[in-house]
Amino acid sequence: MKGEAASARHRSRRAALQALYSADLRSRGTGPEDSALSALDALAEHFELAPGARSFAEELVKGVAAERATLDRRLVEVARNWRLERMALVDRNLLRLAAWEILYGGTPAAVAIDEAVELAHEFGDDASPRFVNGVLDALVRSSASVAAEEGA
Repeated sequence: MKGEAASARHRSRRAALQALYSADLRSRGTGPEDSALSALDALAEHFELAPGARSFAEELVKGVAAERATLDRRLVEVARNWRLERMALVDRNLLRLAAWEILYGGTPAAVAIDEAVELAHEFGDDASPRFVNGVLDALVRSSASVAAEEGA
């Protein structure tokens, strides 16, 4: 059962990534949330997503869209020498997705990073897994140091 739930969440993340990627690719039109949700709807027409997986994918897409500006700012802060627009589309959207899960979604950082790296192997280029892992690790360290400073 535990493996099935993890697998459903992985499928949700895969669908959310594909929707975010598609929306980013054609972001000249509507707002990021509408565009990403439209892309998720189109994706669901062609690929079967269980109702629970669809629900989690929608939560991810809506969350990333709602916090996109903050996520982008945080990612640029920790991705040394990388402007967001210079990152590969897959990497950029994987980072947004995992960063949202870590910062807002309540997903343990290790789980979010592991899932993002796995998706980077599947959809990115040869350098994607290391890049995604490095940026997300830096985000987690940065978030921990900010939390420690606020607690002091």
